Amino acid sequence: MAQPRKYATAAERQSACRERRKQHEVLRLSATGLPALPRVATMPGWGRWRKAMTEIEALMTVVEVEMQTYQAERSERWQESERADEFQEKLDALQTTLEQVAECLAVW
Repeated sequence: MAQPRKYATAAERQSACRERRKQHEVLRLSATGLPALPRVATMPGWGRWRKAMTEIEALMTVVEVEMQTYQAERSERWQESERADEFQEKLDALQTTLEQVAECLAVW
């Protein structure tokens, strides 16, 4: 048995689809916890940007701790390998970037 039509025309169906997508986007953005951007596109969203940078710093700190734990749990043989040296370079780069993010937040 065929389903009855919800919309009389294709235009109505497309309009309803656009509205559902718009509502979905609003819900998705509100789920991030970030404040909405101002209505005027030329106004900067400093509060929103500050919040995003704070979240970046927190995530990078988690990665740093996980990398340090991973490194500490490896064998002594691994610690002396080239892979360990490459890993340490990446960890150093992460720590440098994290320091720069912290400096950036201090200015904001």
